[in-house]
Parts: sequence; structure tokens; C-alpha cells
Amino acid sequence: MTRAKAVMVLGTTSGAGKSWVATALCRWYARQGYKVAPFKAQNMSNNARVVAGGEIGSAQYFQALAARAVPDVRMNPLLLKPEADTRSQVVLLGRVDERLSKMAWRGRSASVWPQVAGALDELLAENDVVVMEGAGSPAEINLKDSDIVNMRSAHHADARCLLVTDIDRGGAFAHLYGTWALLDDADRARLAGFVLNKFRGDASLLAPGPQQLEAMTGVPTVATLPMLWQHGLPEEDGVFDMGATPGEANLTIAVVAWPRISNLDEFQPLKNIPGVRLVWARGPAALARADWLILPGSKHTSADLAWLRAQRLDAAVAAHAAKGGAVLGICGGLQVLGEALVDPHGIDGNAPGLGLLPLVTTFAPEKTVRHREAAFGELTGPWQALSGVVAKGYEIHHGQTAQHPGMAPVRAVMPEGLAWQNGAGNVLGVYLHGLFEDAAVLQALFAGGLAPNVPGLSAKVPTLDATFDGLADFVEAHCAPGVLKGLVR
Repeated sequence: MTRAKAVMVLGTTSGAGKSWVATALCRWYARQGYKVAPFKAQNMSNNARVVAGGEIGSAQYFQALAARAVPDVRMNPLLLKPEADTRSQVVLLGRVDERLSKMAWRGRSASVWPQVAGALDELLAENDVVVMEGAGSPAEINLKDSDIVNMRSAHHADARCLLVTDIDRGGAFAHLYGTWALLDDADRARLAGFVLNKFRGDASLLAPGPQQLEAMTGVPTVATLPMLWQHGLPEEDGVFDMGATPGEANLTIAVVAWPRISNLDEFQPLKNIPGVRLVWARGPAALARADWLILPGSKHTSADLAWLRAQRLDAAVAAHAAKGGAVLGICGGLQVLGEALVDPHGIDGNAPGLGLLPLVTTFAPEKTVRHREAAFGELTGPWQALSGVVAKGYEIHHGQTAQHPGMAPVRAVMPEGLAWQNGAGNVLGVYLHGLFEDAAVLQALFAGGLAPNVPGLSAKVPTLDATFDGLADFVEAHCAPGVLKGLVR
């Protein structure tokens, strides 16, 4: 049986650019006619997507699309979703595993390696090229014995590795040399090249650094990638940089950036819309000039609700709603808008909600993970433009939300409890993630809907395919001739 060639993108640090470089390689190899699949053994992120078999990290989801492959759980067999600083929900092959969630990290790695290796073996057997992504640094010597994401996966797949560093942070040559020095001989032998990422300035100033580094390590610097401010992909972790608003801002959208925010990558398309200013709200001042307020998803709804109150954002949200400002709650944000969070099984926590929708959320042990397509009913007020729009998205949540039995009925504006709207029409809660990635929703909201002064989107927002092609072109243009083909030769 033939076995795929494996190319692995490692980093000297988190944030070095591994994810988008791996995405670019997925598209580049797919354009050469190879059957390509991405792989990351273990991902720690609250940005997840629903795929065949359950959920995986968003980065591997987009890498699969770049590879022109159907995303599935084998591409990210282990997903850790942080719920607190010292606790994560463990998702193995797409499904929550409570036993693993309670297990110590070092013991967990040994326990899951057979399933991780099995997923990798299947992808290697079914494809021509597997583009692998590491995590953090492969030279975390305190974690080496338990690290299944970096060199253990690389050896298992017989991968040739690129080591990426962020030169904009400073100390890039030290990062590369220090990482190389801390690896053992077998690991070093897998390094096919160093990549300097986020370079700004005069390239001639790099000499003789790359040459001296190669003399000391035997590893050539195969690419110097200029700073790419807007690569068009969602950031894998953390709150992304909003950047400058293109043109004059006609609409300001504030997204509450609570500590356990999840699926924040779904707001990336809003950054690309001319006339829209997107801001993160961590205090009441950020809401003062907002036209819309979005309460996003949360991996720990009750804790994020407590944070909201500690920051006095609860009063700011209530004031925004009271004056008729548009409010949108998505998943955990929907749950927060209700009257109460009820947790009989110890899943998330009990708490009174903000009381902007007469709903009660009860947390259940079973997790809802599925794609959904549903039509909005008749909406009123500032969200009226969505009336009748068929929206495509996905659900990932433990809570089940229903009408408060002791209060006046709320208007259900989507079937099966997917969306509700208040009487005034300005507060909307939905369980569907991915609304702003749906062309029909964007067209309704921004081409003559809520923001009539914002230009139409059809020629303004690049497609994902165009983004993937642009990244592949960028890496190819700044890589030494023959290197990308040589990695799979």
C-alpha cells in the first residue's frame, strides 16, 4: 500500500504563523494535482467547527477546505476546549470524552496516542500528501515525554519539517538556533528548512544571519515571508487584531470579548466589509458608540456572565437595549440574554441571566453538535432584514433553551428553538453559529438591510477559494525555488 508524503509545519513559538502557512501548503499541493489532507494531532482552542463525525478545531477545518478535502474528525483527532485556566473539555475523534477530561495531561497523552496514530495512519493511506501542523514549540523539554503533537507525530508520519519563526518579535535567529539545539539528533534530522515569517524592512540586512545559521545547524533558511497584515483567515486562538476600518465607518459593531469566548472566528467576515467598524468590548466605554452589540459564544457561560457583571457590562448591555440598540446573542450569548441558567448536572453553573428575553437555559450532559439550515420567520425592528432568510450554520452547545413558564410568551423566529426575538424587536438570540459566514445573511444585512449606506458585498468580500489561492501564491513567491516540490519528492 502506498503511503502519503508528510510535510510538517513547526513553530519556535505559538503565534509564529504555523496555521496559515500550513493552510497555504494545503492549497499549493492540491493545485499540483495531489490528493491532500491536513492533520494536527492535538489542538487547544475554543474555535471549533462541525464536521463529519463531530467537531474539530477551526484551523484544520479551513485547512481541509484549502486542500479541497472534506473535513472530518481524523484531521484533528484530539481537541482541548479550555473551560478554565486549569481545566479543558476533551474532544476525542469529534466527541466529548468525560473520562479524558478528568485525566491528568501527561496520562492523557499516552492514553489517546493509539487513536491519534490510527487517524494519522488512515490519512496517510488515503492521500498523496498530508500537511501536518505542530503546536507551540517542538522544543518544550519539560513536556517532551508527553508531547504527541510535534516530533512524535513527525516521526510516525516520516515527515519533513519546516520550522517557522516570527521575526517581527525580534530574536528570530536565537529562536531558531535554540529550538534546533534543544532537539535530539533524530528530531534535527527531520528539519528541512527554516522560515522567517512576518519580515518587514530591507532584506539585505538579514545577511549574514541565514548563512551563519546554516553553517551552525546544517539547516538552510528556505523562505523569508514578508509581513502579511490581512491574510484573510480567522486567527486560530485569542482575540484577533481588528485592524483599520476600510473607508468611512457607517456601522459600529461591538463584540463582547469575555474570557471564554468561543468561535470568535465567525466574526472575521465583518472585518472585510467596507463601512463596518468592528470593536472588541471589554468595558462599558466600548459600547458607548456601538450600533450593534453582539454577545458571542462562550465555553463557560456562567463564568463569562459573572465576568460581564464584574466589568459592569451587564448594565451597559441593558442600557443599549433599553434605548432600542440592536442586540444579538449567539449560542452562549443567547443563553445569557435569558432569565436564568439552570445546571442540575454540574456542567456549567447556575446563574440569573440578563433578563432581556423570557427564556430559561438548562444544561444537559449531552452535547448538541450538528449542522443546521433553517429559515428565519417574520422579524420586526432592526433585525427585520433577516425575515424569510434561509441561514446555514452549526450548533455546538450543552444548554437547552425554552420559554420561561411564568412569563409572557416570547416570539420564536426560527423552528425548533433556534432563535427568539423580544417584543420591541431589537434583541435577537440565535443558537446558530456561522451567520456572518453565510452569503444570504450578509446580503440581507448589508446590501439594503440594517446598514443601507454600506456598499454591496458581491465584489468586495473575497471568497475563501480566492483567499486560499492568494496564500499559496504568496508562499510560493517567497520560498526558494524547488523547495515545496522537494519536500514531497
